[in-house]
This record gives sequence, C-alpha cells and structure tokens, in this order.
Amino acid sequence: MYGVKDQLRAELDQIEADGLTKKERLITTAQSSHIGTTQGDALNFCANNYLGLANHPEVVAAAREALDEWGFGMASVRFICGTQTLHRDLERAIADFVGTEDAILFPSCFDANGAIFEVLLTAEDAVISDELNHASIIDGVRLSKAQRFRFRNRDMVDLRAQLEAARAADTRRTLIVTDGAFSMDGYLAPLEQICDLAEEFGAMVMVDDSHATGFVGQGGRGSHEACGVFDGVNNRIDILTGTFGKALGGGSGGFVAGPQEVVDLLKQRGRPYLFSNAVAPSVVAGSLKALAIARDSDEPRQVLRRNAELFRSLMTEAGFDLLPGEHAIVPVMFPGEDGALKASQIADVMLTKGVYVIAFSFPVVPRGRARIRVQLSAAHSEDDVRACVGAFVAARDEVG
Repeated sequence: MYGVKDQLRAELDQIEADGLTKKERLITTAQSSHIGTTQGDALNFCANNYLGLANHPEVVAAAREALDEWGFGMASVRFICGTQTLHRDLERAIADFVGTEDAILFPSCFDANGAIFEVLLTAEDAVISDELNHASIIDGVRLSKAQRFRFRNRDMVDLRAQLEAARAADTRRTLIVTDGAFSMDGYLAPLEQICDLAEEFGAMVMVDDSHATGFVGQGGRGSHEACGVFDGVNNRIDILTGTFGKALGGGSGGFVAGPQEVVDLLKQRGRPYLFSNAVAPSVVAGSLKALAIARDSDEPRQVLRRNAELFRSLMTEAGFDLLPGEHAIVPVMFPGEDGALKASQIADVMLTKGVYVIAFSFPVVPRGRARIRVQLSAAHSEDDVRACVGAFVAARDEVG
C-alpha cells in the first residue's frame, strides 16, 4: 500500500472539497417514523419504509419465530443446500402478487438486476434503457454483451427512435428496461405507452419496481397496476424486479418475477444467485408476513396516500418548489448554482429541529437540480407531517 494510501486520501479530500462527501448519521433505535439519533430524537422522513412495516410487531414476530424454527443462516448457496420450503413460499407469493408465472429470490435487487441481462442477452441482442434508471440496472447492462441503446427519461418519441435503431441493427432480441417509479423524482414510467411500442416492435419489457411494489396501484401490486398494464390477471410486463428492502418489511432480499423459463434459466446461470448465500430464513419469514399485510389490507396504503397529499398541499401553500406527482417520494427542489449548498444547510438545520431528511445534489441528481427527497410513510401521523412542514419553513427562514 506504499503511496496508495496518499493517493486515496487525495481523492477523498477532493470529494470533500467538492461538497460531495456522504456522511452517515447514526441511528440509535429501530427503524421507524420516530427514531433516535446521536443528535437527539427525530421524525424520520427519508426512509423507504413506505407502509411502516420495518418495525411492525407482526413482521418482527414472524422473523423471531423463524429464528427458532429455521435457524440463523443458510451457510450455503441455493442449489447446494440453501433452499428451504420457506424460500419457495416467498417466491410463489411474490409471483402471485405481481402477476407472473414464478419468481426467484436474490440477496438484493441490486443482485437481481446484476444477474438478468447477462443471462438473457448476448451480442446478438439489444437492451434499451431509460437514462434515469437505477445504478443496478446500469451495472447489470454493462455485464452483458448486448448492444446498448438509451432513451431520454419517459420520452416515447426517443424510445421509438431507439427501437428503430435496434431494429436496423438486426438484433435477435430487444429488451426495454425502465424503473417503475424513479427514486429521485417520484415519477411513474409511462408503462402503457412503453408496452404499446414494445408490442409494435416485438420487444420485451422489464420493470424495476423497487419503489412501487406493495403500495403503488389500487391493490398495491406496483406501477404496472397503477398504469393499467396489469389488471390482476393479464400482465403486459414481461419481467419485474423488486426488493423486500423497502415497502415490504425493509429487510433485505430482491427478486426477479417473470415467465417460468426466465426464472429457470436464472437458476442455472445467474451468477449472483449461484454464488451468494440464500437470504436468511428470518428475513424471508418477515418478508412473507409483510407481503401478506400489504396484500390483505388497504388501510396502510390509504394512510400513505393521505400523508403524501397533505404534505404536498402544505408545502405548496408554504411556497416550496415540489416536483409534481402522487408518489410517496416528494422532491423539494432547490435549483440553481447555490441550490446544493442551500439544500444541505436546510437539511442540517432541520435535524436540529427534530426532523431527519437528506439533501441530494450532483452527481446523484443533475447539476443545478439539488433537492431534499422527502419520503412519506403510513407510520407518520398527521401531526408528524405538519411538524415536518413546520421544520422546513423554520429552516428556510434560518438559512435565508
């Protein structure tokens, strides 16, 4: 390491000088809408805990019982001796929920997206990706030898142009891939139009629904339900990926859901599946319980929608710049050259006032489009939402 440490320190110093250092705040309690931090108690408005299930007593109880019955860890990959009946129960349950033939579990959705492209696509094929897709999709595409095309975010004219380019390249298979809900904006992908174009050009459609499964759509099944391309029986999306680390309990683990042949081939060739330990039994059991709650009860989704509507209304009245939408992700925008600094300062002041939010700036979001991404939860009360808005107003007044 002689000399290398100095080089790495210089790189870290430059990140700090650019104002891009990611500093982890320590939480001293379980994940919830009300948390303890090393700076005091706070309302948490920056977790992916959309349905409030991360510390739900039934989810915790299910995980605790699984520890006694199924043990702590699998100590093996799935195809050797790492598959319990519990794992297959969760795979069948998630496939039924999102409307596919089968599903396959991965340690995370990052791993799921890292596996799918290399398995499905070769140099004869094309993948057409939305420019704002999650980093895991970008990395997964890089692992494949497929020809790569990119279309502007939610731009159907540009998607058509890329489909025409893929057709001109005489590709064997074409896969369109998009986030279902874009995590930094809260926008839903225009899935009906995407499916129409896919059918016109004979392409497949893949959706990463990590920020939608469990709470978006009338039945909470995801963005494909909300956009009208899944009616509970007929599904126009070919492949769905998602996570149990957000709305569905907030633990770990991801999945690919789709045709039986896709799932079966992933079991044979998906490297993150073949070479990673199976998801821990307690996490599987907790995720099963969280999925059951999301499937069987609409009340958490109704509370979440009310909270998001109230927050948007109050923040608009207070004069803040919000990106439009109906998702529980609500970006509070701070545009311009000084926006990144102002968003960071306001987030820091808000923590002193008992509200935990995080500011995002370039390169996580486009330059000049800094924001504080607020994430509502069904675990928030109306008073919590009003307190959050009050902290925004007070912090803005203090920062100037």
